Amino acid sequence: MTTFRGFIAIDVPFTSQLKDLYDALQMASAQIKLVEPENIHITIKFLGDTPEDHLDTIGRIMEESIQTTHPFTMTLKGTGVFPNENYIKVLWVGIAHAEPLIPIVEVLNERLSTIGFKRDTKPFSAHLTIGRMRSSKGKEEILDIIHNFSSTHFAQIPVESIKLKQSILTPNGPIYSTKKEIILQPKVK
Repeated sequence: MTTFRGFIAIDVPFTSQLKDLYDALQMASAQIKLVEPENIHITIKFLGDTPEDHLDTIGRIMEESIQTTHPFTMTLKGTGVFPNENYIKVLWVGIAHAEPLIPIVEVLNERLSTIGFKRDTKPFSAHLTIGRMRSSKGKEEILDIIHNFSSTHFAQIPVESIKLKQSILTPNGPIYSTKKEIILQPKVK
């Protein structure tokens, strides 16, 4: 059975404000692996090994997940780290007005578990991963940058579709491609 490394996501454009943050992080002496600008996205469901023969079923579940959600706008605002400032693994940009994603995530979680995908146990936390710390070297410098951008408004992001993406891991970073795109339908007046 042929599989691919899959996830369901919303693509995010690389804005000039995000570039300012990236530039500051790249100047730091810390060992960070930044997400490539062309690859930034909001993951709404990580699938992992995904059988190719599940594509149509996953597409139907994605369509079911958006039935009550219409196109909307999210705000990329502020920065932070996971799991905490003492032990940084992930650098993120926050997302406001992401509430319309919650029913999508709930349906995906429920329905995809019926075809063998692992159910997420943690509550959904909308965020945009921008990088990962490789070591604690330069941690204070990174925290200064994160604090400097903590109230920055990065962008308004129109959400008009969700995408099933394939990730091919390479030594130079992942290469993403879209396997399926499901368009959110405008509200009928």
